Amino acid sequence: MKFLFDLFPVILFFGVFKWGEGNAETAQAIGQQYLSALVSDGTVTAAQAPILLATAIAILATFAQIGYLLVRGRKVDNMLWISLAIIAVFGGATIYFHNETFIKWKPTVLYWCFAAVLLFSQMFFNRNLVRAMLEKQMSLPEGLWRRVNLSWVAFFITMGLLNLFVAYSFSTAAWVNFKMFGGMGLMFLFIVVQSLVLSKHMKEPQ
Repeated sequence: MKFLFDLFPVILFFGVFKWGEGNAETAQAIGQQYLSALVSDGTVTAAQAPILLATAIAILATFAQIGYLLVRGRKVDNMLWISLAIIAVFGGATIYFHNETFIKWKPTVLYWCFAAVLLFSQMFFNRNLVRAMLEKQMSLPEGLWRRVNLSWVAFFITMGLLNLFVAYSFSTAAWVNFKMFGGMGLMFLFIVVQSLVLSKHMKEPQ
């Protein structure tokens, strides 16, 4: 359930973009009605409407995530706050300048923020965040915990570079598909492979 909750903005972004592609005139009308005041020249074209609407919905969905957690009295993870700040800045720039380049950079900046937090926590604060999340499920030697943490750092850096490659080498529609399926698929594959490699260190259920 938490997995779906975390992906809520991404799923909505994908769904609204695909709907906008298939309903260009309606998407343009909605974009012109609700976003024209936020666009620098006050005009939303049919070509721009899908990505602008999807971006606006993703921003609202991220605010809704945090609002839901606050209303329920639950802790908001620091990375969710970071995600909100990034999508508000890059998504807002995409809408204002009606330039999809900004929102295409958002996943890369987020991936690299994840990598930086993991790396700097280990280097400067001697805190392994991956270990903090997983040590209840497995018992690893200290050196191996460091390597697992660094493997996640390398993965997030690579994902950030891959996102930029897709963003600049293919169409916006292809990038949206990659964001929805490619990014999640590669992360799932990475987790599966890492779990198989570390399976001998899993703790037995009590």
